[in-house]
Amino acid sequence: MGILTGKKGLILGVANDKSIAWGVAQACKREGAEIGFNYLGDMMEKRVRPLAEEAGATFIEPLDVSDDAQMDAFFAKVEQHWGMLDFMVHSIAFANKDALRSRFSETTRADFQFALDVSAYSFIACAQRAARLMSPGGSMVTMSYLGAVRAVPNYNVMGVAKAALEASTRYLAQDLGRDGIRVNALSAGPIRTLAASAVGDFCKLMDKSARGSMLGRNVSQDEVGNATAFLLSDMASGISGEVHYVDAGFHVGAGDPGVE
Repeated sequence: MGILTGKKGLILGVANDKSIAWGVAQACKREGAEIGFNYLGDMMEKRVRPLAEEAGATFIEPLDVSDDAQMDAFFAKVEQHWGMLDFMVHSIAFANKDALRSRFSETTRADFQFALDVSAYSFIACAQRAARLMSPGGSMVTMSYLGAVRAVPNYNVMGVAKAALEASTRYLAQDLGRDGIRVNALSAGPIRTLAASAVGDFCKLMDKSARGSMLGRNVSQDEVGNATAFLLSDMASGISGEVHYVDAGFHVGAGDPGVE
């Protein structure tokens, strides 16, 4: 019996087998959950569907979080398929590459709005719809990074988006707590994912994070997945509104996450 046995939930944002969300999916499957996936467009479906099948996902549908009509349709299908939800994992973030590679002071209004919409508001939009399908005991987790609270070179507008995401987590936790629904964020150390490839000097960032962490290393997908499964489970029934760090202790050290 796993800690998620009998629970049904969505894992949003799996892009490939290097995704943090894939580590979460594997942990949730191992702990007994029935899971569902989303994908964005036909090209992404070709990557995601085989992973969904490997994870035993019983639900996989298209979802563009910037499209309200598609959001409504997606969650209507969730309700039709399952009737209810026990948990939702939001692992979705995106910013235009130029906004990450240029100086932060040169961020355009359009790039700012796009990054905040996809990376932060989408969690609120998903929570609105998921909460309607949850009973007391439901749980939501989103994925953040240390760039939300420190100025990390080359993270730029995504750091601002993650700061908004963490603030949204606290306000959602306050609002949905009256319904018995818990909302938390998990701040993972740097992991080599498709999204991370857009961050300049990412390899140097990983090296410095490993050297500066309490454990002297970086973390893995599996470690993030395990921590997420815990936060989704009844074992974490008293935890809400938190940013839970899984970064080998880097965030409490004296190290600077910048690159040299």
